[in-house]
Amino acid sequence: MKLITAIIKPFKADDVREALSALGISGMTLTEVKGFGRQKGHTELYRGAEYVIDFLPKAKLEIAVANDLVEQVVDAICKAAGTGKIGDGKIFVADLEQVIRIRTGETGNDAL
Repeated sequence: MKLITAIIKPFKADDVREALSALGISGMTLTEVKGFGRQKGHTELYRGAEYVIDFLPKAKLEIAVANDLVEQVVDAICKAAGTGKIGDGKIFVADLEQVIRIRTGETGNDAL
């Protein structure tokens, strides 16, 4: 099993959710986060004062998937979240040792 974490532009979250639902992915976690990378921040003007916004709003998706779905999920996220512009985000894939469904006690792929 793998844990796929994707940091994407917030307005692309619904597109990614729809693409993953089409693959049969039934669960994911979405968190509103702030961050920056190569995109850096930007300067804005508010009431005549200039200030720098270092951290930009992003959406963080976390999806636990079986090993055989990893490539399909990564491809779907790339296609749905990509705009071709700086700041599209990143995808991290990490090994997932164990998953346990609290309600039923199911473990492993059965708990996904």
